[in-house]
Amino acid sequence: MNYRHAFHAGNHADVLKHIVLTRLIALMSRKEQPFAYIDTHAGLGLYDLQGDQASRTGEYLEGVARLWNRDDLPAMADDYLRIIKRLNADGELRYYPGSPELARRLMRQQDRALLNEKHPEDGPLLKENMKKDPRVTVHLGEGWHVPRALLPVQEKRAIMLIDPPFEQADELKRCTTAMKEAIGRMRQTVAAIWYPIKDQRSLTRYYQDLTSTGAPKLLRVELYVHHQDSPQGLNGSGLAIANPPWGLEDELKELLPWLAKELAQTAGSYRMDWLIAE
Repeated sequence: MNYRHAFHAGNHADVLKHIVLTRLIALMSRKEQPFAYIDTHAGLGLYDLQGDQASRTGEYLEGVARLWNRDDLPAMADDYLRIIKRLNADGELRYYPGSPELARRLMRQQDRALLNEKHPEDGPLLKENMKKDPRVTVHLGEGWHVPRALLPVQEKRAIMLIDPPFEQADELKRCTTAMKEAIGRMRQTVAAIWYPIKDQRSLTRYYQDLTSTGAPKLLRVELYVHHQDSPQGLNGSGLAIANPPWGLEDELKELLPWLAKELAQTAGSYRMDWLIAE
């Protein structure tokens, strides 16, 4: 296990993933009933953009740094930027929240976070970062076992983020299996898979597998910063969201064109459609 998210923290893929996550939490919070946030591959929770790993790649400069000092962001980005601003109160962009930290800061008192990180260094660091919050439990097991181990939850509502390192060739398949297990164990789970887009053609089987997860409805959201089949490497990223809360689609119709324009590197575009319609 060599993958360390610190090399990529705050890049364009993180911006998409994390703004959407903040909106999922905000929309779920409209109802008083508690929910559980579950993260299968949680990472550290907090990243130093001036540290050795992030500064070596500088990927955040083409991601969150482009939004940092803007005053014309869509309202859907308010929660995301507000948390980043609080982490960097001196006005200098240095610290970046991963999905566990964003979720922790947006959850209400009645909600819980169940985090998992297998990496032998990152897991204990995540546990240390979260130790002062009694609403948070950190597990150090295999991320692919999380749907079977933690669902169903007592809260009756759950958001699950499935965001593996994508080091192995079979991880897209394992993502769809994890979503299928999550839906099978708790049908109303809002399950979101993040995935990289390097070659659009390689995703054909993945899209087919998503349609067989058993999700009542499934929304596909993709953001490109290069042409879809460009040889650049990471051309974009996507989220497949089972059971998206009401209102998310309308919000993304406004957000995605703006992100495609502001985060484009050689050519920005986006796609949003239903792989499984309700």
